[in-house]
Amino acid sequence: MSNEFTLVSPAKAAEILSNNPNAVLMDVRSEMEFLMIGHAKGAINNPWIDAPDWEISKDFVARTRKILLGRHTGRDAGRVPLMLMCRSDNRSRDAAEQLVAQGIRDVFVVENGFEGPLNEAHQRSTVAGWRFDGLPWEQC
Repeated sequence: MSNEFTLVSPAKAAEILSNNPNAVLMDVRSEMEFLMIGHAKGAINNPWIDAPDWEISKDFVARTRKILLGRHTGRDAGRVPLMLMCRSDNRSRDAAEQLVAQGIRDVFVVENGFEGPLNEAHQRSTVAGWRFDGLPWEQC
């Protein structure tokens, strides 16, 4: 069992999701970010940190296990690709470390997240990330 997560580009994450119907794209941003800023199509929101207390969720791993239930099939039983995404990949990395430490395998972090890093003018979605790469997303 690997002690690490794998960093993948948004395009590679989209390819994995497209090729494996059991793969999961989990957005770990707050519920408000997920709804108001937008999210990758098909992503499941499971906040790592959320309002009102903005502390790491004590239920994060348990909720993740529930999301993964029923997706383990055939010869790959117990191995479901789990893609984590946040704004720029910082929270995803922290969440991935905790999931791996709790025995969850095949954890991937989407490099640069949904919006990517800030540019010189302190704007996101202009340098890198899921949305910058033109991958499918939606917003409420």
